[in-house]
Amino acid sequence: MDLRRRLVIWLGGLLAGLMLMATLINLHSLRGDIQAEVAASEQLVTVLLKAGEAQTGNKAELEALLKNAQLRHLSIHLDDAAAKAEEKPHWLAPLLGIATSATPAQTIRLGDQTLTIAANPNSEIEERLGDTVRLCITLLLYSGATLLVAWWSADRALTPVRELEAGLQRLADNAPDAAMPPFALREFRRVASAIDALASKLDASRAAQQQLARQLIAVQEEERHTLARELHDEMGQTLTAIGVTAAFLERNATRLDAANIVECAQDLRRDVRTSGEQLRAMLKRLRPHGLDALGLASALRELVTSWQQRECGIAFDLEMPAELPVLDEATALVVYRVVQEGLTNVVRHSEARHCRIRIEVARNTLYLSVEDDGKGLPEAGPARRGGLLGMAERLEMAGGSLHMENNAIIGLHLQARLPMGQEERQEEQR
Repeated sequence: MDLRRRLVIWLGGLLAGLMLMATLINLHSLRGDIQAEVAASEQLVTVLLKAGEAQTGNKAELEALLKNAQLRHLSIHLDDAAAKAEEKPHWLAPLLGIATSATPAQTIRLGDQTLTIAANPNSEIEERLGDTVRLCITLLLYSGATLLVAWWSADRALTPVRELEAGLQRLADNAPDAAMPPFALREFRRVASAIDALASKLDASRAAQQQLARQLIAVQEEERHTLARELHDEMGQTLTAIGVTAAFLERNATRLDAANIVECAQDLRRDVRTSGEQLRAMLKRLRPHGLDALGLASALRELVTSWQQRECGIAFDLEMPAELPVLDEATALVVYRVVQEGLTNVVRHSEARHCRIRIEVARNTLYLSVEDDGKGLPEAGPARRGGLLGMAERLEMAGGSLHMENNAIIGLHLQARLPMGQEERQEEQR
């Protein structure tokens, strides 16, 4: 059942009950009015009959009857003084604009007394005043009951809101039991389902962030180990050779002839040059220098050439415009790192024979794709591999996006989209 139907049923039941109560009250009031009207008519007939008998001298019964009579709309008296007292208007008559009747009172001579019959609206005013008071009380009770039931209905109907609020708080606190409870109303079931879906996506995002953090730590450790190994294996040997040559010159400087000294100097220069080349190679792998000066195109060609020279059994093709637009250093670095990570994944995991890197520029947007003809990634791999996850995170921070097409037959196809202008990146991030 939905919220609207439940509220309509509750309020409809209330209105039906109140209408029934008002009908019963009106019927009871109508019954009393009819009984009073009939009784007054009977008393009027009796008074008229007794007035006829009083003309023969029997006035005692008429006086007793008039003393206790409950007549309506008329006043009948044997005494002129009582008639004048009865003629006093009701206090509500002036407010209602009811004037004294212009019809003169009718008199009947009964011996030495006069029977006075005059119109009297006081009884009708009292009757209508009573009806009005009962109606006001009924409306007051009706309104109060309506407000109470409306408050109760709204409180009952909106009780799930507090449960939704508690569930959202559990979700914000990252509680393990953040799932929403079942709801009877359809609207709240939809909201709870949407919140549960949001919680699932949030859990997946948190898991991806944790995976990325672990991968970043692993990459940092691997980079440290690689640097330590290369410094030890390459530069360490060169620096040792420089140290040995320098020590030889120091010990034998006075005994060596000019030719030997020149030879030692040439060895030192060669070792220093080798150390410089090794240092530049390591620095280039850590951060490509001069993307803004030498240009992204040259850096990408050099990167692809370096992979081709490693003889890994993969043919690399780089397709891009002859001149790429000028990019800021941050955007150029993102493009370079995406290509670098894509080629690393191809070499390490794809077992491919051919890899194609394609770069296109259209409408102030750079499109980058890395395709291989390898075995692709396992079904659980694309969303979990730290390299691809880091690549996607890097593109998202720059306002871009990454799309992957994975197939065990045709290989892995990475498609990256990156806005080049500052305004476009801000629009994408919004």
